[in-house]
Amino acid sequence: MHTLLIVDAANVVGSVPDGWWRDRQGAAERLRDRLAPYADDGLPGAALAPPLEIVLVVEGAARRTASVPGVRTDAADGSGDDRIVELVADRADERRCVVVTADRELRTRVAALGAEVTGPRTVRPDAGR
Repeated sequence: MHTLLIVDAANVVGSVPDGWWRDRQGAAERLRDRLAPYADDGLPGAALAPPLEIVLVVEGAARRTASVPGVRTDAADGSGDDRIVELVADRADERRCVVVTADRELRTRVAALGAEVTGPRTVRPDAGR
């Protein structure tokens, strides 16, 4: 069974002050494209072996970000955090699930549902710099 990797797009994009606020959809698309190879290659920094099912949760101005092979985008109707919690809760119980976010409240919410949590640097080594 594939590991489910759920990425909090707003949080990960916002972790690098590279002008993302001028083009939120473009920033989400760049993140999506950065994530795509992990579906087949795995994510060594988080000890996630391939294949991975990657879901990029987008919200607000980035909601029109399209899926690509390897990364399914999920546009939150409201709060991206609430959508991530729903995705974690809806997964099969025996399935490994990892959420990428630095949001403390979200980390607590998904961990209570059995998900593992890792920070933005896992998928974006330049985060926090």
